[in-house]
Amino acid sequence: MEAKNSFVVEDQGRLNNYAIEPKMYVDSNQQFGFNKYAEKLNGRLAMIGFISLISFEVLTGQGLITWFTNL
Repeated sequence: MEAKNSFVVEDQGRLNNYAIEPKMYVDSNQQFGFNKYAEKLNGRLAMIGFISLISFEVLTGQGLITWFTNL
């Protein structure tokens, strides 16, 4: 099979419409502690949590701690 213009054609000229899988690789370096990936993930999760808390306060009209103490 040969690749032509981002699609694959078989030897008989038929279009192969299955997805072309990317090459997989495994990073053999184990990373623990403070590294770029961990810091980026923690920052993104913090942003999601902060926006969720602000949205909760806007929708309910009270803060999270006040909402928990009034149950």
